[in-house]
Amino acid sequence: MIIQRNKRRLLLEIPSSVDIREIQDILNFIRYKELTSSFKIKQPVVDAIAKKINQNWWKKNAKGFLNEGGR
Repeated sequence: MIIQRNKRRLLLEIPSSVDIREIQDILNFIRYKELTSSFKIKQPVVDAIAKKINQNWWKKNAKGFLNEGGR
């Protein structure tokens, strides 16, 4: 693996033998870090929002999942 930095970019060479899906997962995480680097929100607030979203999703979708088990 080779890593180089110039004024505008970080260049990374990875052997083609590495699974491209794993590389994509890593790149997605780096993109997430890039997008959220300037956020000032605290983790407990993020957790509370995520919990509320999950609760609302389950209220809308639980019936479909629960009914599948009764076939």
